[in-house]
Amino acid sequence: MAMQQQRQRQIVETPTEARQGEPGPSVLALLAVSTGLAVLILGVVWFVFFRA
Repeated sequence: MAMQQQRQRQIVETPTEARQGEPGPSVLALLAVSTGLAVLILGVVWFVFFRA
């Protein structure tokens, strides 16, 4: 439901509407890559320092 208004060829939105972004697939990819890297780094740290 778009509540946008146009004034002098510019779209005017309320502050709440302007803050409502849609997270796309790039957000999911960033989350997956950063989680994978964290697991990998923790695995390397465990292997180097705590292997028995």
